[in-house]
Amino acid sequence: MKYPYSLKIISETETENIAVEFSKDLEKGDVVILNGDLGSGKTFFVKKIGKLFGINNVSSPTFAIVNEYSGRLKVFHFDFYRIEKSEELFNIGFNDYLNDSNAIMFIEWGELFSAVLPQKRYEIRITLHEDFSRTFKIDKYD
Repeated sequence: MKYPYSLKIISETETENIAVEFSKDLEKGDVVILNGDLGSGKTFFVKKIGKLFGINNVSSPTFAIVNEYSGRLKVFHFDFYRIEKSEELFNIGFNDYLNDSNAIMFIEWGELFSAVLPQKRYEIRITLHEDFSRTFKIDKYD
């Protein structure tokens, strides 16, 4: 996949196709930030990538803050939506998760605490349009 990447889609199948292509670029230690309104498809996208890694039980970490999964790769899936202060993240060992070079980390609502995000990361913005189509915009920061 070439970055920056942008595509407007109209179906779940197209979302899955983006997940397949994007997952080919992922390596252990990568951090993926997902931003977009409620219902835009952030968790759905992570579920599709998880399935490609042999993880079939991906669910929204909104109330848990973080879910950990093991498949062909270890995956940490964060949701910052209910976090009120960055100190809450550090109290649950966020730095330890960030420093695990054997895992891929997905963070939904990362823009809420951009100061804690690593410089090297992928950022995905999913924009939900009135006609229920979506635009995926993916940037890579080194």
